[in-house]
Amino acid sequence: MSILRVTLLVFVAWTTSAWASDCPRQGTLGTSRILEVDAAKYPRVGLKSFPQTLPLDDKEVVLTFDDGPAATTPRVLAALARECVRATFFHVGRNSQASPGLVKNAATGGHTLGHHSWSHPHLNAMTFAAARDDIDRGISADEVALNGKATSVPDTRFFRFPYFESTPELLEMLQARGIVVFGADFWASDWRPMTPKDELELITSRLTAARKGIILFHDTRAQTAAMLPDFLKYMRLNGYRVVHVVPKPKGPKT
Repeated sequence: MSILRVTLLVFVAWTTSAWASDCPRQGTLGTSRILEVDAAKYPRVGLKSFPQTLPLDDKEVVLTFDDGPAATTPRVLAALARECVRATFFHVGRNSQASPGLVKNAATGGHTLGHHSWSHPHLNAMTFAAARDDIDRGISADEVALNGKATSVPDTRFFRFPYFESTPELLEMLQARGIVVFGADFWASDWRPMTPKDELELITSRLTAARKGIILFHDTRAQTAAMLPDFLKYMRLNGYRVVHVVPKPKGPKT
């Protein structure tokens, strides 16, 4: 096990009880709790794609970001850090390969790092073998960026399909590997051109309607990076709480 892996496990264990109350800045949103996601119990989550989602209480939110790392990622990380908030980033492998420092920065900030394929293709339009290879290549690139070692067995067994386009065979493969597939409960539609103000109005209206859930953003979008501080402030002022998701640790071998 890598030194970084051990450090992260210790860090997560400590923060399970300490993070919500130990933010060094008063009046921040903070991270209310850490939720360990058991792949056996929750193999696929997110009501936009699956019948099941995470067990969140009213006004609890999980923040997720897709497609990075990118030039806009540092602005997203800075906004989260100012509010002592943790999120989950689903990285595209070729972007991780191009910007390994940003991958490490996200990990250093305590965020969860999931996987989002190598090249962000339409996996459901590919052969099973080609789609599997793109998934594995993406995981390997993310792992090299984070731990310096190529492997298709990720430290964090979270995956999100590009465009949410899965197939039964790929879902079964990932479930057999103990990898949780994330959909989303609602999203900011930030792949569409809009101003930060328009995006803020859209996502706050959807949050008001849903009251809780897994939210999808893209840290590759400048409008999202610009909007995020105001969205975090909105959640703080309106009584929402951020839940940080991590994979449930595997038990000892018997």
